[in-house]
Amino acid sequence: MMRIAAGSAWTSELSRGPRSTSSPRLIEVVSTFFATVALATVVAAPIVIEQTTDGSRPGAAANGTTAPATSAPPGRELMFAGYGGVPYTYPSDVSVTKTGLHDFTAKNVAWDGKPFVNPIYYGARIVHFGGSRIGTMLDFTHSKTLARLDEEAAFTGTLNGAPAPERATLRDIFRRLEASHGHNMLTLNGLLRLPSFSLKLQPYVGLGAGVSLPHSEVQFANADKRTYEYQVAGFVGQALFGIELRTSRMSYFLEYKFTFAPYEMPLSERDGTLLPFDLWRQFRDWLSGEEPPGGRASTTFASHQGIFGLGIRSAPLATP
Repeated sequence: MMRIAAGSAWTSELSRGPRSTSSPRLIEVVSTFFATVALATVVAAPIVIEQTTDGSRPGAAANGTTAPATSAPPGRELMFAGYGGVPYTYPSDVSVTKTGLHDFTAKNVAWDGKPFVNPIYYGARIVHFGGSRIGTMLDFTHSKTLARLDEEAAFTGTLNGAPAPERATLRDIFRRLEASHGHNMLTLNGLLRLPSFSLKLQPYVGLGAGVSLPHSEVQFANADKRTYEYQVAGFVGQALFGIELRTSRMSYFLEYKFTFAPYEMPLSERDGTLLPFDLWRQFRDWLSGEEPPGGRASTTFASHQGIFGLGIRSAPLATP
């Protein structure tokens, strides 16, 4: 379910930048296909599984009655889950450094998430509990952050070898400043099930850390080249609280989580392809010790996220 290929770019922004190559176009098509399949699977799975478990209890058919499916108390189990959601990212400072040319900061840049515009907000996770209240979760989140380029920002430092303007519209400085194919976060989390008054309703909390894998998209207003590739941008931490509604084999959950992700993006001035190839090129550049040709951009994304999802559990049915 994890989508590691780029999604569809914003039409309004592409009209200002260079045309996409055939490779990014192929990535967009493949990405949209896998997202559609994943969403269809998530919607259809509960119907199929719940219908399969109904009437599967031994002895139900022999007695001529259908025993109601009940949920086992939370215990040893494995769950595969997917989710959608809505993020809010706080405004943050964006700094760009390039030796001899740039050393400036744009203050309080505002970000949009646009969770229901392709590529949509989504996530996938694997959750394991070993029979106690403590569990682990591998969690992948695909969010987005797009700078509001039509808004003004205050600037400090040096831009193009000269003092930066005190205030300027971001679009006058940047043609693109976003992670619209993914403010992607991969985290390993610890979970704790809280006391519950019902077998069907299970509250939980969690804390975790991992790595940011954004699709960095940065281009200056008057530049021909752009940075348009997946990168390792730094570490990310998250804290979460949720409540799980448990049926015979399915779990439905509502969750709030807070993520904190300091970014440092090497401005490679190249168009990438797929995640593994882009990360390999970044690692190769790091080994060479050479500074990226466009310098470096840095910021911090602190986000509130509300999500809704469902999962398929391995736990057996409870015996009445």
